[in-house]
Amino acid sequence: MISENPRVRFAPSPTGYLHVGGLRTALYNYLFAKRNNGAFILRIEDTDRTRLVEGAVKNLITTLKWAGLDFDEGPGKDGGFGPYVQSERLALYKRYADELVQQKKAYYCFCTSDRIKQLRDEQQKTGLQSKYDKHCLHLTENEIRDTLKNNEPYVIRLNVQPNELINIEDIIRGEVTFNSNVVDDQILLKSDGYPTYHLANVVDDHLMKITHVIRGEEWLSSTPKHILLYNYFGWEIPKFAHLPLLLNPDKSKLSKRQGDVAVEDYRAKGYLKDALVNFVAMLGWSAGDDREFYYLDELCSSFSLERVNKSGAVFNIEKLQAMNFAHLQKKTDGELLNLLKEEVAVSSFNDHLLSDEKLLLIIQSMKERINFVKEIILNASYFFIAPQTYDQDAVKKRWTAESAGLLQKFAETIRGVENPSKEDFENALHQVAEIAGVKNGAIIHPLRLAVSGVSGGPGLYDIIFILGKEETLGRINIALEKIII
Repeated sequence: MISENPRVRFAPSPTGYLHVGGLRTALYNYLFAKRNNGAFILRIEDTDRTRLVEGAVKNLITTLKWAGLDFDEGPGKDGGFGPYVQSERLALYKRYADELVQQKKAYYCFCTSDRIKQLRDEQQKTGLQSKYDKHCLHLTENEIRDTLKNNEPYVIRLNVQPNELINIEDIIRGEVTFNSNVVDDQILLKSDGYPTYHLANVVDDHLMKITHVIRGEEWLSSTPKHILLYNYFGWEIPKFAHLPLLLNPDKSKLSKRQGDVAVEDYRAKGYLKDALVNFVAMLGWSAGDDREFYYLDELCSSFSLERVNKSGAVFNIEKLQAMNFAHLQKKTDGELLNLLKEEVAVSSFNDHLLSDEKLLLIIQSMKERINFVKEIILNASYFFIAPQTYDQDAVKKRWTAESAGLLQKFAETIRGVENPSKEDFENALHQVAEIAGVKNGAIIHPLRLAVSGVSGGPGLYDIIFILGKEETLGRINIALEKIII
C-alpha cells in the first residue's frame, strides 16, 4: 500500500556529468511520484569536497529539465524542507551526530590514518573483512575529554552491535537480511566537520519526510547502516527500492570504457529526449506487455516499482538508435523544423539561410532516411551548399561520354520553364531521354552527381525541386566544367 502523497528524492553528487544510470534513477523517482500524486525532490549531496566539479550542479539541473524531469522541490524551488544542498546543512548533521554520541550509539575515534591503514593491511593478510576494530570505543571519559581539549582531529563512528539481524523490505527484491557482524563502524562525521553519505542521507531523508528511497543496487550493501541509524534515532524507516545495475553487452557494469555513459553525450549526438527517456525507462522495467514506445506522460500513468526487474539491464546502443528513429518518425514536420533550425544554427552552414518552406521540404525528403536530425546536415549538405567535390567511384560508374551532352539538353529544356514543379522536372528529363533514345537512368545518375556530388539520397526530383531551377542550372554548369573523364 503506497502512502498518500509519497515523497521521493533524486540525490546526486555534483561530480561531473549526469550518468545514464543517474537519469534512470531520477526518472523512476519522477514517474513514481507522478503516478501516485507525490513530490519529486532534487537534493544535492556535495559533502565529499574532493570530488566536486565546478558548474556540475547547474549542468545537472539543465540536463534534468531537458529530459522533462522538473522537480517539485530543490535548489531554487523551496518546498519548506530546504536547504536542498547538503553543504548548507552542516549544523544539522553535527547536532544529530552529537546526539548519537551522547546516547552511546556512536563514539569519537582519534585513530590516525596510519593506524587505520596498518589495521586494514593486517586484516587483508589474514583474510579478514576490512573493518574498524572499535579501539576508540574503549577510551575512558577522561581520555576522550583530554584528547578533545588538545584539539586533536577526530571522526565520529557508528557503534554497531554484534550478532544482530537487520531486515530490509525491498519493493523490488523482497526481504533482504544482513548480519550486523558484516557492518563496519562506519564514519558518520569526518574530521573536517562534513558528514559522510550515510549520516547526511538518513538525516535529510527523515527531515524532508521522504517516504520511498528509490536508488541503485550499489547502495543495497549500505542500507543496513541506514536501517541502524533510523533505529538509533527512533525514526520511521522509509520504503526501499534498489534498482538493477545497467550493464554493457558483455554483462559487465556499464562504464565509459565501452562507450558513452553521460546523458550530455547522447544529447550532443542528437538523440531526442523523448527517445532517450523512453529507452532508459525500459532498462529494467516493463508494463507486462510487448509495448516499448512511450512518451513521458504515458510512462507516468503506467509505471510501477513492482514491475521493475531484479536482474541487470543491458544498455544496447542499437536499440537506443532504433528507439530514436521511431520517435523521430512520430515528430510533426513543425517539430522537426525547430530541431533542424537549431542544428543549422550551430553548424558550418549557419550563414546559409534557407526559408522555413525549403527546410520543411528538406525534412519531408529526408525524414525516413535519418536516425538523427543532424544527419540531414551531415548526409545532405548539398541542400545548403553546392558540392565542392564529386564521389569519384560514382563518377567512374555513372558518368559516361554522353553524360555532358544529356545534361546540357536537360538544362536547355528546363531553362524555358517558369517556376517548374517537381513534375515539370521529371517530364523534362523523360523528354530528353526519349529524344536521345536513352533510358532515364542515363540522365538521372549524372544529374544527381552534378547537383549533390554523391550517388545516393532522396529522390532526384525532390532534390532539384528544393534547390530550384536557377541553382540546379548553376550546379550543372559547374559539374560540366569540373567532371572530366
